[in-house]
Amino acid sequence: MAKYNITEKKEKEAHYRTLVNPKLMDEMRDRILNIIVMQKKYKEKDYSAKKLAEELGTNTRYISAVVNVKFHMNYTSFVNKFRIEEAMAILVDRRYQQLRIEEVSDMVGFSNRQSFYASFYKVMNMTPREYRIKHLDMHPGEKVVVAKKTKKKVEKKGRKAKKSVKK
Repeated sequence: MAKYNITEKKEKEAHYRTLVNPKLMDEMRDRILNIIVMQKKYKEKDYSAKKLAEELGTNTRYISAVVNVKFHMNYTSFVNKFRIEEAMAILVDRRYQQLRIEEVSDMVGFSNRQSFYASFYKVMNMTPREYRIKHLDMHPGEKVVVAKKTKKKVEKKGRKAKKSVKK
């Protein structure tokens, strides 16, 4: 079985895709890109095709048709592509070197760690951690300490800070 339960999907030709006017499809593609990319709606965990369709004054079937034809992927893969691209930038950015992988996942709009890892692996053929380490190996001057703080350590630090304020 493939790592992270990823299987190849068979391409199906939906009849309704051919019924959409190509000029309207181009216009809708531009509007979708504006909302998803320029307005960074991909960062919202619960931003669904339904919400996008409501914003554009259309239905989810039309959104699906445009994304499938113009971007050659389904809506979820389309949104996750932008999330993964941003995650890749954050993972190798020295300003964010102390962030845990889960925090990066949260920043870019994934609702859970598992979907982040599966999507990242599907696109990059490696885990986010492997990507961060590989990039650091390629740039040895940019040494990064990978964050491994647990919630308990953070809570203890918070209690110590409160005690010192009380004194």
